[in-house]
Amino acid sequence: MAKTTTTASAKPAAAASGNPRNPAVALGAAPEAADDEAAGGASSYLVPGLERGLRILSEFSAREPVLSAPELSKRIGIPRTTTFRLLQTLEALGFIERANGDRHFRLGVGVLRLGFEYLNSLELTDLGTPVLERLRDTTGLSTHLLIRDRRDVVFVAKAQSNAPMFGSVKVHVGTRLPAHATVHGHVLMGDLTRDAMRQLYPEKRLEAFTEHTPATVDELYERVRHYARLGYAVSEGAFESGISAVTAPVRDHSGSIVAAITATVPRSEIGSADEKERLVETVCGAAVDLSQRLNYRPLDSDPTVAHARHKVALF
Repeated sequence: MAKTTTTASAKPAAAASGNPRNPAVALGAAPEAADDEAAGGASSYLVPGLERGLRILSEFSAREPVLSAPELSKRIGIPRTTTFRLLQTLEALGFIERANGDRHFRLGVGVLRLGFEYLNSLELTDLGTPVLERLRDTTGLSTHLLIRDRRDVVFVAKAQSNAPMFGSVKVHVGTRLPAHATVHGHVLMGDLTRDAMRQLYPEKRLEAFTEHTPATVDELYERVRHYARLGYAVSEGAFESGISAVTAPVRDHSGSIVAAITATVPRSEIGSADEKERLVETVCGAAVDLSQRLNYRPLDSDPTVAHARHKVALF
């Protein structure tokens, strides 16, 4: 488990009022102008300056928390003077701040504020928090709720154990981990087809984090399918030594995987076969409970349901 907090930038969604088929008409444009705009497609409504500013924010990550103005200019493909003006604007609004000299920047508290506002708006976290707390109280372990953001998994809610053994094992809300290298990601990608996974990972070789990381997309796909058939995933020191986890998928009303629940064990091995089985049953029970809160109607063929202890009677 990583101990570094990284907050994702919020991505704006376009919305139109009035006539949803023709936003230009809804905004009061002349019919001829509206037709011209419609012919131009969705790209006609993009604001270049806003797009560039958001692309700048998206370049920062846990691996590269500090970037220089020249490097950002090169990555975005815009003149340095334009980059500097965008950086000045983002700095004035609190979305970035100076670091290691005038020409270097890092994300500011404005991004953190947006990230928490986004998390607070999620029905998923509101419904998931009491489930995480009961799972923590039942197992004595720290528990987390995760979602997938393309190639990353993001921790969006947690219930921290107060047990002394968790004193140095803490994962903060907003932390990101590589989906392809963690069982959390493998569970969250359980609905993806092989073609969809290849689009997500077009490279021939996947970045290796440990000896357990899948090396290719085909290897990743087979592992994802294995966990999908099981209905859960167990990791014993596979991503970070000394940390084990049991993870199960959460589904919504359509049956799609929208999140994952995980319980963390601060040891390289979970324990005996019986202990592992009990933890799997309990985590699966919590996942099914949250799925039902999201109006999922469990099927007997769902392997997660099959493993849930007493069909989530604990919850």
